[in-house]
Amino acid sequence: MTSRIKIAVAGAQGHMGRAVISILAVDPDFTHIGSFGRIGSTGDGLIDRSAAIEAADVILDFSTGSAAAELAGLCAAKGGPALVIGATGFEAKEVARIGEAARRIPIVRSGNFSIGVNMLVGLVAQVAGTFPAEIWDVEVLEAHHRRKIDAPSGTALMLGEAAARGRGVSLASVERRCRDGITGERPTGEIGFSVLRGGGIVAEHSVVFAAGEEVVTLSHSALHRGMFARGALAAARWIVGRAPGEYDMQDVLGLSHNS
Repeated sequence: MTSRIKIAVAGAQGHMGRAVISILAVDPDFTHIGSFGRIGSTGDGLIDRSAAIEAADVILDFSTGSAAAELAGLCAAKGGPALVIGATGFEAKEVARIGEAARRIPIVRSGNFSIGVNMLVGLVAQVAGTFPAEIWDVEVLEAHHRRKIDAPSGTALMLGEAAARGRGVSLASVERRCRDGITGERPTGEIGFSVLRGGGIVAEHSVVFAAGEEVVTLSHSALHRGMFARGALAAARWIVGRAPGEYDMQDVLGLSHNS
């Protein structure tokens, strides 16, 4: 019998951390060795971060961009464990720190662990590559609950990156994250983001391709956080034994544009 994967959860007191822990309790592939939150936080099942790094095969991180980058550096310095990072809202220096850590340990980092969303990412890239930018405008629409602290969401940025990749450009060169006041006409090739925050919305994402005479909309609705948790655990199974490197859910699902 294959030994269980020893797993710890960072960001244990958040919505996603709690969703993962509830599924871990009944999954025979994993041994949940403990969880940790903010430095100094206490509670049932919480352990010290250093203890988790020492004992785990994989750490699932649903904390914040800064905390995930710090954790990646600590794990890399010890030569492990592997990381599955679902935190969003990263600054450029934090992304760079995770990339540096991935030279020593395997890391899966994704803005969304849903299988459906990752299929949507591939479709968006394909459509964007087919529809000429001179004719088709692209707008990414997203809605989340009132407690979400970053915008646009990590998933929305994944979809924007997919559209930009399909068109052979960098997202940074064509994105617009907000509009206010007299903005002038929309530039050709712009990829826009529209954000809604309210109530208990789990996650809604749409990519609108709008031409003068027709509109094509690709969308995904999340009904329960359990789907993200199951995807994250699929990533944890996949990452064990992998070579150092930074991977995403497209790699985990065999959908990578690099494959």
